[in-house]
Amino acid sequence: MKKNIFAISCFILLTSALGLQAQQVEKSTYGTFALTHASVETVTKGRLENATVIIRNGIIEAVGPDVAVPADAQVIDCKDLIIYPGMIDGGTRLGLQEIESISVTQDYDEIGELTPEMDALTAVNPNSVLIPVTRVSGVTSVITSPSGGLFPGTAALINLQGYTPEQMYGGFKAMTINFPSSGKRGRYDKRSEEEVKKDGDKAVKKLNDTWDRVRTYAAIDSATAGKAAYNPELAALVPVLKGEMTAFIEVNKEDDILAALRWIKKQKIKAVLTGVAEGWRVADSIALAGIPVITGPVLAMPTRDTDHYDQAYKNAGLMQKAGVKVALRTGEAENVRNLPFNAGFAAAYGMGRDEALRAVTIIPAEIFGVADKVGSIEVGKKANLFVSTGDPFEPATAIKHLFIDGWNIPLESRQTLLYEEFLQRTPGVSAQPLPGKS
Repeated sequence: MKKNIFAISCFILLTSALGLQAQQVEKSTYGTFALTHASVETVTKGRLENATVIIRNGIIEAVGPDVAVPADAQVIDCKDLIIYPGMIDGGTRLGLQEIESISVTQDYDEIGELTPEMDALTAVNPNSVLIPVTRVSGVTSVITSPSGGLFPGTAALINLQGYTPEQMYGGFKAMTINFPSSGKRGRYDKRSEEEVKKDGDKAVKKLNDTWDRVRTYAAIDSATAGKAAYNPELAALVPVLKGEMTAFIEVNKEDDILAALRWIKKQKIKAVLTGVAEGWRVADSIALAGIPVITGPVLAMPTRDTDHYDQAYKNAGLMQKAGVKVALRTGEAENVRNLPFNAGFAAAYGMGRDEALRAVTIIPAEIFGVADKVGSIEVGKKANLFVSTGDPFEPATAIKHLFIDGWNIPLESRQTLLYEEFLQRTPGVSAQPLPGKS
């Protein structure tokens, strides 16, 4: 499944290092830390002023204005700075794609319509140069997800620190389902209306036929005490059928969202709607169904020519105000770093700053069933947090410190290294004329 991505990534890392004159990347450090004199945006328990956060063994040990600093702690003075919980992107290809224009660095789309047995976590490249680029913006965890086909495979929550995919695993997986679309795929889709309907009906039939096969397989497997002839495709979907695994159902058009809600209700599965670009049109129906949503990118064009230019910016806020539990995603690989700006636009166009912050912290944590571990700054939770000069949704804000699983992560990436290299060029611009020039 790797498609030589590890070898390609090693080549990229090697050539990048040579281009930067073999600059040494600083190592993360682990220990006991005291972040003092800070404003603390807990998300769930309000904002604390002149507070201290103690990190020990990767966990938040204490939070508050009257916390004593342990004698063995490394003190980091955060005066005039703000501590936030690390942001969570609800849908990316991070770790599965390195360079969009080079196919051998892409490992998110398997051949075939039915590949639910494919597990994105096994294909994650921990050495991706895009991971440091992402986390220096305050993003500490992401869903990395396969795509393509009807059942592309299993998405996974990963923390952006670790040498192996297993070390990065954040404790949640979901089966991805691309719900059949009843409309055209875009402005370049030249199919007639009759062809579009025919293809849509065919896709729905395939979805239902596959689900009937899963149901039959599960019944036979149960009746034979697990001795049914093994079918990896069907076996991978049985946990979804039984409600043991969440299904991420990718759906965007108004009519398709309503159809997906009916299908979820009929199949009685645990589901989350993803994408949901036209969710604002049917927000009341989504709220009534009680299905959470991961929507985005917010920085997108309207889905219809007749929509206002800012409709994609408003979408998340309109659903949230209708009572839908909404988390945000970028849907990106290279630009997951822009999650704060997606949230900023959602905040400015109706969602509000506090709800937008929740949509990239505690809300996705709740949807993924890991809110007892991440998503807010509370005692007993993992130390996934960052320290900034201001609101993380503002472009002028700088991230000063970053912690993931209690590791103090250096704020370095290929971009910061390139910046430093060319800021202090050695030997600099030559005073000698170029050959052939006077």
